[in-house]
Amino acid sequence: MTTSHIAIVEDDPDMRALLSHCLISNGYRVTALENASGIEEVVRSGGVDLFILDIGLPGADGLTVTQAIRHHSDVSIIIVSGRGDLADRVVGLEVGADDYITKPFEPREVQARVKSVLRRHPSAAISESQSSHVYEFGDWILNPASHSLRDTQGHPVELTSGEYKLLETMVMRPNRVLTRDQLMDACYGNNSPAFDRTIDVCMGRLRKKLKDDPRNFKMIRTVRNFGYMFAAPVIHRRSDRGVGLQAAAARFCAS
Repeated sequence: MTTSHIAIVEDDPDMRALLSHCLISNGYRVTALENASGIEEVVRSGGVDLFILDIGLPGADGLTVTQAIRHHSDVSIIIVSGRGDLADRVVGLEVGADDYITKPFEPREVQARVKSVLRRHPSAAISESQSSHVYEFGDWILNPASHSLRDTQGHPVELTSGEYKLLETMVMRPNRVLTRDQLMDACYGNNSPAFDRTIDVCMGRLRKKLKDDPRNFKMIRTVRNFGYMFAAPVIHRRSDRGVGLQAAAARFCAS
């Protein structure tokens, strides 16, 4: 079994040491950084499965760093912050984070959330060489092996792991109404966020990326007082190729 590689970006040395010890003791490979300046080198080296970012980083705050990483990569991201208001959590998710941990926290909570995020978004290095099935719908192709979405012209669309899992869950169950609770369980398992707007926020971002007409959603339909349904016809076929984090890392470092 491949050991997951987690990069911690935290300027507080005590907090950085706490997070590192918490994760190393659970078998993860950890790279600890005190600021965002070392992120490019970490991404260039490849094999990063998850970033844990402090929201209050000097120079470039965690939200800005999240946006920069997300613009080039679908690697998993957890934001750590001393601000736990609903608005702050929603903003963190809207800019592309997969989860949000509020300080102070118990090590067991970090372990559980890291495990949940990695379970939702397995390492691209593991899946990259695997052949798989792909799902075609509208002008899009979803590849579960590489956790990627591209249009029929081959142009990739960057999704957070939460967005990807949400889309995958619906695409694999077309024309079936799924409740918000079912979607929360599929995306977050036993570590579902405490606030119920998470799915709606994620769904809004996903609809924009799929260019689903906001005046009359045809691909992802809202079923009032119940949930959502994926209404586009889906074609299931076999593919022998995927794209993973290495290609995204190359784009990140070239920018």
